[in-house]
Amino acid sequence: MDLYLKDKVIVVTGGSSGIGKGICMALVQECAIPFIIGRNKDRIDSFIAEIEANGGKAGRAYAELTDPTQCENAIKIAITEFGKIDGLINNAGINDSVGLEHGTYEAFIESLHKNVIHYYHLAKLVLPELKKNKGAIVNIGSKTSITGQGGTSGYAAANGARNALTREWAVELLPYSIRVNAVIVAECYTPLYKKWINTFDNPETKLADISKNIPLENRMTTEQEIADTVLFLMSSRSSHTTGQLLFVDGGYTHLDRSI
Repeated sequence: MDLYLKDKVIVVTGGSSGIGKGICMALVQECAIPFIIGRNKDRIDSFIAEIEANGGKAGRAYAELTDPTQCENAIKIAITEFGKIDGLINNAGINDSVGLEHGTYEAFIESLHKNVIHYYHLAKLVLPELKKNKGAIVNIGSKTSITGQGGTSGYAAANGARNALTREWAVELLPYSIRVNAVIVAECYTPLYKKWINTFDNPETKLADISKNIPLENRMTTEQEIADTVLFLMSSRSSHTTGQLLFVDGGYTHLDRSI
């Protein structure tokens, strides 16, 4: 199926690793142009070299997303280089384990900056371009906004805000035909997830214990499965879909895990 994304310039935060990298790879396969914003220069450069070696095109800007000025400069670079922005995929964030009992006020505020404040700021910065192109926004979210997890108040609060902003922006941007949706992730086996699994004494046992509670096929969601849904929402194939929270999680969030 042609997703009509050829030559579309799509900003992707945190696009050089994990889910973000999977999304960028899928965009390139559809002949779109991912514009990656992140702080890891070496990783971004290496990934873009890989894209270009395979005949694709991508852009980049190095930025600490909690720094408003660096975000503003990144978007200016994208517009200068490509002359337009057709979409935004807010993806970057980290489950930083800032809880209630053992967390602090300062750490909680910092977690919000890492995980949702830049979602708002990037959307604000690209909005003039999206209004020109009837573009789209996809926010990547987490099951923690629905299920809770314990010990991660900052990340859970940020993801609740991502969900709320998705619906709020969908309403506010109706006059411009800008669609806004979210993809909610539960258990996706990214490099960061693997790193967390390896902190346990028996990583393979821990992974098996988690996977058996994922109703559909008792397996982890793949980065490709997240990317496929994100691209559908970014494309005009989903032209009458907005304000939706799509759970790509094998039924983990909503189905009875005793199945």
